[in-house]
Amino acid sequence: MKFVHTNNAPAAVGPYSQAVMINDTLYVSGQIPFIAETMTVAGDDIKSQTKQSLENILAIVREAGLKKENIVKCGVFMQDLSMF
Repeated sequence: MKFVHTNNAPAAVGPYSQAVMINDTLYVSGQIPFIAETMTVAGDDIKSQTKQSLENILAIVREAGLKKENIVKCGVFMQDLSMF
């Protein structure tokens, strides 16, 4: 097991890791739409916040030595399904 951390994604806000690599599988923790450098929310709309969250995930994936083509599952949790 290897813990993965990058400064190109927001630091974990709680007692967890950005990601954990176990054998050949990377488990990435949920990401919020924070900009890593400022720890502020990206924009005020669902589009910019979703884009930032996905960019944070990709930064962690790259830190682990993988590419977006290696992602096989990505869950999205929403508070307001009208934004879907």
